Amino acid sequence: MVRLYSLFVLLDLALLVVALIDCLSAEESLIRALPRVPWVFIILLFSPVGAIAWFVAGRPAPPVRLSNGTVWRPGNGFPEGQRPRQRSMAPDDDPEFLRGLSTSRREDEAMMKTWEADLRRREDELRRKQQPDAD
Repeated sequence: MVRLYSLFVLLDLALLVVALIDCLSAEESLIRALPRVPWVFIILLFSPVGAIAWFVAGRPAPPVRLSNGTVWRPGNGFPEGQRPRQRSMAPDDDPEFLRGLSTSRREDEAMMKTWEADLRRREDELRRKQQPDAD
């Protein structure tokens, strides 16, 4: 029984050392889920679960070699040359949006002038109808 426990302790120690070395030698920008320092604490404090969690959730994903010979890493997105171009700018910096506003404003002003002229005409008609009745 003691041999079995000592075997488990050695396996746990080996897993801990391998996970710790792997975590410390991984490139910081490729580590997934958490930064390096929390992973080191998780590996050291929650042995062997922390080491297993590192290999499952934290270790950098292996690069994928595409059929055209290029290497792609998960999370890299589009290569710069193939990236879709979408300029996001504030509405007050977008000339097309501002042009649409000025057109809309002119249309609104023209509509208001038409309504005001129509209202004046109706008021004048009502006044003319009411004046003969007053005489």
